[in-house]
Amino acid sequence: MNFDRDYAMLIGGRLEHGSARFNVLNPATENVIGSAPNATRNDLDRAIDAAREAFPGWAATPIAARKAALVAMGQALMAHADGLKRLLTAEQGKPHADAEMEVMGAGYWLMGAAHLDLPVTVNEDSAERYSETRHVPLGVVGAIPPWNFPLLLAMFKVGPALLAGNTMVLKPSPFTPLSTLKFGELVKDILPPGVLNIISGGDALGPWMSSHKGFDKISFTGSTATGRRVMESAAPTLKRVTLELGGNDAAIVMPDVDVENVVEELFWAAFRNNGQICVATKRMYVHEDIYEPLKDALVAYAKTVKVGDGSEQGTQIGPINNEAQYARVVDLIQDAKDKGYTFLLGGDAVDVPGYFVPITIIDNPPEDSRIVQEEQFGPVLPLIRFDDYDDVVARANATEYGLGGSVWGKDEDKALAIAQRIASGTVWVNETQHLSPTAAFGGMKQSGVGVEGGLEGLLEYTNAQTIVRKKQPA
Repeated sequence: MNFDRDYAMLIGGRLEHGSARFNVLNPATENVIGSAPNATRNDLDRAIDAAREAFPGWAATPIAARKAALVAMGQALMAHADGLKRLLTAEQGKPHADAEMEVMGAGYWLMGAAHLDLPVTVNEDSAERYSETRHVPLGVVGAIPPWNFPLLLAMFKVGPALLAGNTMVLKPSPFTPLSTLKFGELVKDILPPGVLNIISGGDALGPWMSSHKGFDKISFTGSTATGRRVMESAAPTLKRVTLELGGNDAAIVMPDVDVENVVEELFWAAFRNNGQICVATKRMYVHEDIYEPLKDALVAYAKTVKVGDGSEQGTQIGPINNEAQYARVVDLIQDAKDKGYTFLLGGDAVDVPGYFVPITIIDNPPEDSRIVQEEQFGPVLPLIRFDDYDDVVARANATEYGLGGSVWGKDEDKALAIAQRIASGTVWVNETQHLSPTAAFGGMKQSGVGVEGGLEGLLEYTNAQTIVRKKQPA
């Protein structure tokens, strides 16, 4: 396949290959699988100008037509799921089955967002006046999704932003740009030119966007540290921001669970997508009455899971996506080894090509350890004993993060009561990671600003405008 031909930016309805390119690696092999355009400042300016030019017409387009465009884009993703999943696996690393679920989920998210409507609130309808509040689009949105779910998390932004009447410049991660660029090729004729522009580039492109005066809003998903920089650079122009940031999600496992029946779900709560999920279980608090049997069951199940190249049949967990994140996970494991913590599984480097880290489970490290306090974003899980519910809730909440969490137990009322005490934007009971385009998702504390999904997420792409009309006397 000719990668230079097949992967181009979308600017003003035209595919452009750019004046420079950068290589994209397969994290399972570290081999170059293709190249993407490396956008210049001029490319960014032109993309913003195209979005600005398209904005009045798109904002004036009836919402029913905007909904139809979202549905058509979702259908295009689903229709090309087979090719997109292979491309996504090649650049991200996840197994084909997971990649297909992401592609289909991205299509579902666009189609689900089309079920939302912008509300109009009547504030007063009296003999003297009529007052209503409606919601109008912001203008041009800059969207910056991450590399762990490049297509799905991009659609978290594309769907509501375009539905609300905004236009967009979308920038995929430099680690995973190809599937998003291919998406641009698939949908370029569905939308009017300039409504959706997709540009790729290196580390400089994101800061150019967050500081650019041409954007009315930046929607960013990524680490908390980067989110702070995005907010800082957006401040001089008072851009609106939505920031979906890091998490250190706690799972609390009550003593009445059926260990045999719950172990598989608990494992994948932590290790799905190789732990590279913002709402993955990052620390698991297990009641002491079942700590030993659950520990043994998790280790036994983990040993049955195949880790390898996502393109190989039977692979369930792929590599870490990129070298920088690989180094961070390895450093956390080394810190745990240096501190003398007990490893139930894993912990040793794998001398093979690719960014592979073995499934690693650590036995009851101290609460103040790095592996408990930091977000690992990789296949490393600390198991931690508890025997008091007030204490475990306090420990679960003793973090700068507040993205997600979960509580597991047969007594659903008791589990729900504990879940309601967790200081996180989403808390699941007896499941995890279930998200919906019709439900709000966002973080508390340092896990973010604003929400995505649902009516609340849609309204983040609008300004509230109140119209007051004084009635003429009879």
